[in-house]
Amino acid sequence: MLGQNLLSLLLEEKEIYEVIGFSRGANRSGRGDFSYYDLDITDTKKLQTLVLGIQPDVIINTAAMTNVDACEADKKNCYLLNVAAVQQLATLCSEIDAHLIHLSTDFVFDGKNGPYAEEDTPNPLSYYGETKLQSEEILAKSTVDYTILRTILVYGIVAEMSRSNIVLWVKESLEKGRPITIVDDQYRMPTYVEELVLACKLCIDKKATGVFHISSNQLLSIYEIAQEIATAFDLDKRLIQPISTTALNQDAARPAKTGFDLTKTNRELGLYPKPFKEDLQRFKEKLSKN
Repeated sequence: MLGQNLLSLLLEEKEIYEVIGFSRGANRSGRGDFSYYDLDITDTKKLQTLVLGIQPDVIINTAAMTNVDACEADKKNCYLLNVAAVQQLATLCSEIDAHLIHLSTDFVFDGKNGPYAEEDTPNPLSYYGETKLQSEEILAKSTVDYTILRTILVYGIVAEMSRSNIVLWVKESLEKGRPITIVDDQYRMPTYVEELVLACKLCIDKKATGVFHISSNQLLSIYEIAQEIATAFDLDKRLIQPISTTALNQDAARPAKTGFDLTKTNRELGLYPKPFKEDLQRFKEKLSKN
C-alpha cells in the first residue's frame, strides 16, 4: 500500500524522479510507466546485484513483516525481513553513497508514557517491536545517510490489496452488518497513507536525516477510531462492541498508549498532520472516485 501510493506521488513528477520499484512477484500496481523488478528483499545476492547495478540516489524501504502475532510465531522470517534485510540495505547504501529511508513503528515503545517524541527511549513489548528497534539501531550505528519514519496504524487503498487495514476492515464489516469487537484501552494516532508518502517525498527533497514521527495529530482509543469510521461512512455504531486487551488474549503484547509528539515533523519537514476525522473524509472522497 505504501509503495504503490509512493509510486503514484513520485510519478507525477517524472522530470524530477526516475522511479524503480522492487517487490516480490508480479507488478501489482496496475502501472507500466516505471521500471520494475521482481525481488525478494531477503535474497541478498539478487538485492546486491540490482542495487549496485542501478546505483540509486535514494532507497525507500517499505518492506516489513508487520503482523504482530505472526512475528511472534515466526521469529526466523520476521528477523530476516525486518532486521537482516535492513543490514544489507545499509551496507549497500554506504557503498554507493545512497540515502536510505526506512519505515518503523510506534511499537518500539512500551506504551507507558505516550505520546512519544523522537528522542524518547524505546522499550518494545513484542518481537515485532524488537526487530524494528534492531533495524533502527543498525542504521544509527552505520555510516549511511538515513531517515527513520516511525508511523502508526497506516490505512488507505491501492490496486490488488494484499492485506486490509483498520479503516477498510471496520467499514466492510459494518457494511455487511457484522458485529465487531474493538479494544477500548489501547490508544493510537492512525496514519493516512497519503500523509506518509508525502513525508517520504519531503525527506527526499529536503535530504532530511534522523528520526521523524508521522501520524494524525489526535490520540484516540481504537474503539473511538472505529466509532469515527462508522460516523464517516454513515454505518451502524451499535455493531461495535468494546473489549479489553486482556480479554483478547493475543499472542503478542501491545503497548497501551502510543501516539506521537509531531513537533519535529512540523518544524523540520514542514508537515502538519490533521485530525483522523479530517483524513477520513479525504479517504472517503478517494474511495468514491475509485
